[in-house]
Amino acid sequence: MQYKAIVIGVSAGGMNALGQIIPRLPADFPLPVIVVQHISPQSDNYMIRHFNNISKIRVKEADEKEKIKPGTVYFAPPNYHLMVENDFTFSLSVEERVNFSRPSIDVLFDTAVEAYWGSLIGIILTGANNDGSNGLKRIKECGGFTIVQNPDNSEVSAMPEAALKLVKVDKILDVDKIAGFLMKLVATDK
Repeated sequence: MQYKAIVIGVSAGGMNALGQIIPRLPADFPLPVIVVQHISPQSDNYMIRHFNNISKIRVKEADEKEKIKPGTVYFAPPNYHLMVENDFTFSLSVEERVNFSRPSIDVLFDTAVEAYWGSLIGIILTGANNDGSNGLKRIKECGGFTIVQNPDNSEVSAMPEAALKLVKVDKILDVDKIAGFLMKLVATDK
């Protein structure tokens, strides 16, 4: 099985958790990384600028109809659901909130698994609700690889705990071990 994309869902505590992952990825990381971070609808792009400044890999906000490319971390824009189309482009939506969130992790995960099926890696990190649990379950059911941040290592454990109640995940990792594990996983996936 060759993995083709990574999706990450994160909420409360995300800045610290993502800070343990994104800056550790090399510039030539072979997969796209697509992130839904629960943020305020009025949020500026501080998080994107911050990670782009401290990371070797390119970090940007996803754009409507943008072709998804390897070696890039894409963030969902504030107040938009981020969806992956079957032609591996993004679309944005202002449809109703899902799990009280827009962007919603479940919306990203559900659409990404439709495009990538078993070649998707899904990750749930720290957060205060259960958004992403159903999407992670779907990734697992379709043959993808699933990772959840160790709840004991999470700033807010509700989201990882909700995912672990619903999904028999492939790996539970402390956040500082995730980037290294991903690099090994994609290096052995030839």
